[in-house]
This record gives sequence, C-alpha cells and structure tokens, in this order.
Amino acid sequence: MTTTSPDPTPLDARPAQALLIDFGGVLTAPIGAAFGALGADAGLEPQEALRVLATHEGARAALVAHEEGRLDDEGFEDAFAGALVEAGGDIAPRGLLAGLATHMDLDEPMIELVRQARAAGVPVALVSNSLGRDCYARIDLDELFDVTVISAQVGVRKPSRQIYRIACDRLGVDPRQCVLVDDLEHNLVGAARLGIRGILHRTAAESLPRIREALSLPTPTGATR
Repeated sequence: MTTTSPDPTPLDARPAQALLIDFGGVLTAPIGAAFGALGADAGLEPQEALRVLATHEGARAALVAHEEGRLDDEGFEDAFAGALVEAGGDIAPRGLLAGLATHMDLDEPMIELVRQARAAGVPVALVSNSLGRDCYARIDLDELFDVTVISAQVGVRKPSRQIYRIACDRLGVDPRQCVLVDDLEHNLVGAARLGIRGILHRTAAESLPRIREALSLPTPTGATR
C-alpha cells in the first residue's frame, strides 16, 4: 500500500520570514499626539486638527492626492491650513508639514526592534503613506530597511493591497511569509487580503513581544518585553 507523508505546514502557519512596518504612529509617538500639538499651535482644541483632516472635504481630498504623489507638499499645506483656518485656527501654510514632523518623536524601542530584526537576518520593509518630504528626515532609511515603499513614490496608498504587493516583491518574499505592524486596523485588513499577518500597534510594550514571537526573534537581555 502506498503511503503519503503529511502535508507540510502551510506558509501562513509558520513563523513570519519578513517584517513590513509603518512609520508614523509605529516608529514614532502616536500620530494623534502630533496632530494634537499641531492643532494647539494653531489655537485649536485637542483632536480638532485630526477631525478637520478627516471630515473637511478639501483637506481629505488633498491628503489622498498627496499620499498618492499627485499633490506636492505645498499643495497639501495650502489645503490643510485653509481648512484649519475655516475651523477657527490661526496657522500659516508654509512649514506646516515640517512643524508636524517635529512633533513626531521617534519611538526608540521600536526603532531598536527593527535593528534587531535586520541583525537576525530578517528582511524589513518600510511601508508608509507619505506625509511631507521631511517626514523621514530623522531616521537613516538605508540603515533600518532593506526596502522603503513610500506611497507618493509608488503612486498607491495603504490600505490598497497593491502597496503591500510591491513591498513583498521588492523583498522577494511570499506575502504569507510576512507580518505587518501598523497602527490603523484598516491597513491591516488591506494587507490580510494578500495573506499578510497583522499586528495592530498601540504601544511598544504591547507590540515588541508580539513581533518577536511572530518572527521567532529572541528577546535580548535587558530589552523591552
């Protein structure tokens, strides 16, 4: 009688072999805090800047166009600053994005996790929606990432599955071998359509052990658990 060996473990049930990671709100402090500081600079109440960006038709359309590379920094600044002024704020367009970037403090434990992953031989891709040319100025992209997939540069934004497919193709890995870390659930849902596993980021303390487990990374002595 002919016997067959059991099926191999499916790719999506094995430890992930590659890391896809967001920038704002994952490798930085929460993005809401940065927008809150921007709103305060404009004389608005907390959460007002994000509310305006989410609900003002012109600002929302400008953000999509900016993230897809169809609108430059100055065009987005004009639209967003105008919306903030309509909401009662006082802010000049020029320098708005640079000012926002200054409020996006780096989350050093998450940055260190990326270094540890690359040191362990895990391919790492930054997958980020654009938010100004100064957004990534405080990190060394070549040091931290094997590839960088920034929405304005590829013409497609999260949560479109296409941006994740680009990242996986550039890394040379099957999407089912990847784990994505992002602070927005709908971005994880988009990636899941390709079989990419997701970790919803809230704090480094919560995410670090989950990422290490997903990638089978050891916990370094003295590291944040």
